[in-house]
Amino acid sequence: MGPTHIYPRPAPGKPGAAVLGRTTTVAIVERPAWFLEDQYPFESHWQEIDGAQVHYLDEGEGPVLLMLHGNPTWSFLYRRMVPYLSDRFRCIAIDYPGFGLSKAPKGYGYTPAEHAAVVGEFVDALDLQDFTPVMQDWGGPIGLAATLDRQDRVRALILGNTWAWPRTDNATQRFASALGEGRTGEFLVDRANVFVNVFVRRAMRRRAPSGREMAMWRGPFPDQESRLPVRVFPRELTGSAAFLASIQERLGEIADKPTLLFWADQDPAFRGAEKRRWESILTNRTGYILRHAGHYWQDDAGPEAALMIRYWWDQAGL
Repeated sequence: MGPTHIYPRPAPGKPGAAVLGRTTTVAIVERPAWFLEDQYPFESHWQEIDGAQVHYLDEGEGPVLLMLHGNPTWSFLYRRMVPYLSDRFRCIAIDYPGFGLSKAPKGYGYTPAEHAAVVGEFVDALDLQDFTPVMQDWGGPIGLAATLDRQDRVRALILGNTWAWPRTDNATQRFASALGEGRTGEFLVDRANVFVNVFVRRAMRRRAPSGREMAMWRGPFPDQESRLPVRVFPRELTGSAAFLASIQERLGEIADKPTLLFWADQDPAFRGAEKRRWESILTNRTGYILRHAGHYWQDDAGPEAALMIRYWWDQAGL
């Protein structure tokens, strides 16, 4: 396990000078050419985890919010929430290997179980204590799998438009088959980059991403090879049934954790059935509907979600 690296902001008038972050070992790691600095006004940090170079943002001081993403997103997803939270929380948003600015080691399969292992080791490497995971989409099962074995270090949970059990409905089966396997998946995901070009844009209902924002969404996936991690996720909707079942079996262990349950009501992927299931599991929850927001609610309704986190935190006495 290697040291944490920081891509520092240049000091005013001194190109390349480091503004030191939380660690003592600092090395400049170049951001890629497609990266737009004005769209991501945060320092970049890297942590080596089992050969993966894991990128993350780390902003603010206070109780830790560990922000986890789904498909095909990365820490950029939380950029509209962090400025409203970092004055009283330490906001850490991670990129899984193969997403955002994180690099996977040779042989990495991009499965949810592998991502969960990386997140767990990341928590250990940074020695995060008393933290609260923020989870959406695949970030739900990944985050829960990583934290179930670290329950004594988890303060609370924030969930939104996610799940943590095997999905056997026909719609999921068709989606996994169409986009995860075969020629259709190869064309739509590998060649057309459908998850970014169509799903990211259309799954936000309150606002339309700008051209520069879309450039940041497309940036990590410039060619067919780089889009493999995106195609693995739909395949694993069915392929990771055992992994999902193992999480489902243990949900009772964290059912009484203080939980904020967000629900974006214009999400075509997660609807009322999943919301009601969470309500039947979580015994110490506060629910909040993000009205007219879509699947990527952190982007679509980020400021509102952040302000609700602050309010809930105070009301729950956390």
